[in-house]
Amino acid sequence: MSEYKIPSCISNDIQEFEKIFKKEISSSVSLLNIITSYVLKTKGKQLRPILVFLSARLVGDVSKSTYSAAFMIELMHTATLVHDDVVDDATKRRGFFSINALWKNKLAVLVGDYFLAKGLIHAIENKEFEILEIISKAVKQMSEGELLQVEKARKLNNTEETYFEIIRKKTATLFVAAMSTGAVSTKKVTPEELKKIERIAEILGIAFQIKDDVLDYTQSTIIGKPVLNDLKENKMTLPLIYALANSDKHEQSRIKKALKNHGNKNKKLQGIADYVIEKGGIIYAEQTIKTMCDEAIELAKSFPESEARTSIIELISFVSSRKK
Repeated sequence: MSEYKIPSCISNDIQEFEKIFKKEISSSVSLLNIITSYVLKTKGKQLRPILVFLSARLVGDVSKSTYSAAFMIELMHTATLVHDDVVDDATKRRGFFSINALWKNKLAVLVGDYFLAKGLIHAIENKEFEILEIISKAVKQMSEGELLQVEKARKLNNTEETYFEIIRKKTATLFVAAMSTGAVSTKKVTPEELKKIERIAEILGIAFQIKDDVLDYTQSTIIGKPVLNDLKENKMTLPLIYALANSDKHEQSRIKKALKNHGNKNKKLQGIADYVIEKGGIIYAEQTIKTMCDEAIELAKSFPESEARTSIIELISFVSSRKK
């Protein structure tokens, strides 16, 4: 499965959600509308709203609260992406120019703030306090994960345990929030079911991030070269951590020195990447993804058979095998 398609069991839900999202983020400020229109055009797979609706369909029926959950989740996700691009000084997002590249950092931060405020106001106006609590805790953990990653990039002393803590917080928590709020919005989910759903979502988020980290080494750009952004930013992801853990002290010292002094030179970066691949870092990361996704599939199978259950299993398979 090279491209992920919206499951037919929630296609109407997503279409209705898109109408609501477009209407809700409109503003009386024309500049803001221009920017939000651009955001709508450059949106990705909408994975998190999909998770909200699939989770709801897994245990019950889609309700007005489900649409609120999807709206708030997508707002929070979009806001964090806009702010992340400012922090990372990124000029591209999904192949399009980032908001900060087109309208500068000040406007990008303000737009991100606007999305956050819209989510808060929506929750208060619709009295969706349980959903707001879940999402607010997720945003807090995402911030902690990003800060922990920055700290470890400076010291180059990341361990596998810390790596998983970082990606659980910075990526998986929003997946968990999406599926949790979807299930909670039905008012039918049992505590036992919710626990399983949270674990499926956590695995999805972690596997998604590990796959991103693998693709950074293996996915080619237009000119046929790997991206290697993580190495440029001294991010110690699972392939590199595994390679270093299976190296002697001399090799560890050499690679860490190269990381600190690569100067964004492609030849040096490629040398580090080749070392990671040679040491089996990519194979280990792919095996980790498969083991985790197998667990998530078994958990999904414990729910009654339905189109939503089948779609969740297909989504798990997509995350583990995607090429971009």
